[in-house]
Amino acid sequence: MDTQADAINIQNLTFHWRKEGAVVLDLPRLLVGRGERVFIKGASGSGKSTLLSLIGGVLLPQSGDVSVLGQPLRALSSAKRDAFRAEHIGFIFQMFNLIPYLPIIDNVLLPCRFSRRRRLNIERRGIGLRDEAVRLLEHLDLPATMLQRPVTELSVGQQQRVAAARALIGGPELVIADEPTSALDADRRSGFLRLLLKECAEQNTTLLFVSHDSALEPQFDRGIQLAAINQAVNEGG
Repeated sequence: MDTQADAINIQNLTFHWRKEGAVVLDLPRLLVGRGERVFIKGASGSGKSTLLSLIGGVLLPQSGDVSVLGQPLRALSSAKRDAFRAEHIGFIFQMFNLIPYLPIIDNVLLPCRFSRRRRLNIERRGIGLRDEAVRLLEHLDLPATMLQRPVTELSVGQQQRVAAARALIGGPELVIADEPTSALDADRRSGFLRLLLKECAEQNTTLLFVSHDSALEPQFDRGIQLAAINQAVNEGG
C-alpha cells in the first residue's frame, strides 16, 4: 500500500446495476487527499450510497479504477477486499448497524476482533483496547457508566455515537459516513458532527461524509455536489 498516495483516487469509473441497465455513476475523476474532511451532497437516489460501496470495495465498477490508500481495489479478491476494509476503513451507516445482543462496549470493540492493524495501533500507544473504547465514548459524550447497557436501550442519538466510536477505534485511515445524522434534530446533529470532526482531526483520519443536508457543508474542508461530477446525471442517463 502506497502511504504517500491519495486517500481516494477514482478514474473513469462507470457503474450500473444491470447489464443492460442505465448507468448510475459515471465519474471521470475524484480525488480525496489524506487527512481531508470532505462533504458529498446529493439528493435521495443520486447514487451516494452506491459510491460509498464502490469506495469501500463492497462493489466493483464495470469500468475504471478505484484506489483507496494507494491500493487498487480491482486487484484484490472479494475476501481480500473484505480484509482491506476491516483493516483500513471505518463505516458509520445511516441505520448504524449495531449488534443488538451486544452491550455498548462490545459493539465499539468489534472492529478490533477483525483487524490486527487496528489492535496494534492502540497497543503501540500503551493503552488497552477497552480503555481506548472508553476514551472514544466519553469524547463522544457517552459516559463510562453506560458501557454495559444493551444498545437496544439507547436513543437514536446515543446509538449514532456508539456507531461513530466503533468506526473510529484503532485509527482507520479512512472513515466513511453515510447519512449518519438524518434522524437527528438540528442541535444534536451539530454537536455530533463537531465531535466527529474533532476526533478525525486528532487521528489525521480522512473523512468522507455523505448527506443531503447542505447546512452541514461549511464545517468540512471541501464540499462536492455529486450531480456536478457524475456524468450519468449530466447526460440525462
